Amino acid sequence: MSLVALSELLGATVRDAHGTVHGRVREIAVAPQDHPTRVAYLVVRTPEGDRTLMAEAVKSCGSTVRTGEGTPLEPCSPSDGVLLLKRDLLDQQIIDVHGRKVVRVNDVEIESTPVNNHVVLNVVSVNVGARGAIRRLCKGVVPRRTLRALLEKIPAQDIPWQYVDLLETDPARRVKLKIAYEGLAKLHPADIADIVEDLPPAEREAVFETIDEEVAAETLEELDPDVKKSIIESLDKDRVADIVEEMDPDAAADLLGDLQAEHSGEILKEMEPEERDEVTQLLEFGEHTAAGRMTTQYIAVPNTARVDAAIEALKRFEGGREALSTIYLIGPGQTLTGSVSLVRIATSLPGDRLADLSEPSVSCAPDTPQDEVAALFDKYNLITLAVVDEHGRLAGIITADDVITMLRHRD
Repeated sequence: MSLVALSELLGATVRDAHGTVHGRVREIAVAPQDHPTRVAYLVVRTPEGDRTLMAEAVKSCGSTVRTGEGTPLEPCSPSDGVLLLKRDLLDQQIIDVHGRKVVRVNDVEIESTPVNNHVVLNVVSVNVGARGAIRRLCKGVVPRRTLRALLEKIPAQDIPWQYVDLLETDPARRVKLKIAYEGLAKLHPADIADIVEDLPPAEREAVFETIDEEVAAETLEELDPDVKKSIIESLDKDRVADIVEEMDPDAAADLLGDLQAEHSGEILKEMEPEERDEVTQLLEFGEHTAAGRMTTQYIAVPNTARVDAAIEALKRFEGGREALSTIYLIGPGQTLTGSVSLVRIATSLPGDRLADLSEPSVSCAPDTPQDEVAALFDKYNLITLAVVDEHGRLAGIITADDVITMLRHRD
């Protein structure tokens, strides 16, 4: 088993068992639908034009590629479902999932493994450091032995292939190449947001067309407002609706509130009725007020309930995890009577009355300015803040992450 760089293979002379030269390597092709890393064939430039050399016919490879006796070279016609390493990887941007960043590819490492009188070629990593760049720059200029000695002194900056997510803007080609951004989707939404902000607009759109709606929703909430708006405006309205439905209602309302009324209306029409009603209600409030910052997803139980009822409510809750820290107690007419922290729930017996565990709730009116909301969080060290109407009814809650976002984006 040995490693050979793509830059070494490109331009390599192709000879058969008798030493006859057939041409030079112009491209290396991988067919992901057949095998995610296996080289399927080499594209060889010959006097008659480009020809295909199937990988299983390669006996050895390096500065010279040797084939078996009588190996046929067929006319070449690459399809969209083939990844051409030179065209699609060299000098192209990729997502380094492990390093959580966007990087440019300088070279590709290919593993050559002898099997039954031929070699099996697999892509194992991409080089994003100086070693790959210098290898390509000095090829054919510096003697091979001198170049090899120089490269050994340069630290490798290789990304294993399993940590690489390719960037492809063509939806049909993404399907054929099996690009699903699975590695990217496993990162924290804040890390995905940082990566997305480093991408050109078309590639941002490609990512959001592909990743899971829930992941996309969480990532949108972490993006710069201008980038967020740009992505939303580039996507189909039905795709946007699917993503917005997964967002916290307050975040969804903020997002749609920044769009043209006609555009936001089209998105709302595509949403499910329950989610649409929640967001529409919040859109009626001023953006810089408590009601404009609140979410209508919270946990509330009757003030006559016991701990076991609160635990069941926690199990059924489908809102954001930020709202889990406090269980609110409701009296007649949906009026707010108190609150119990999640810590008190966890350290109490199932039969304990929630009213006995309750603490005085800090609350504010829907029209409270956002600066006063931030002051309340600071004064009382809050994790959540209840928003109540003029009749004392619980209308929604504001979470600490909403306040952090508000302060971060404040002019």
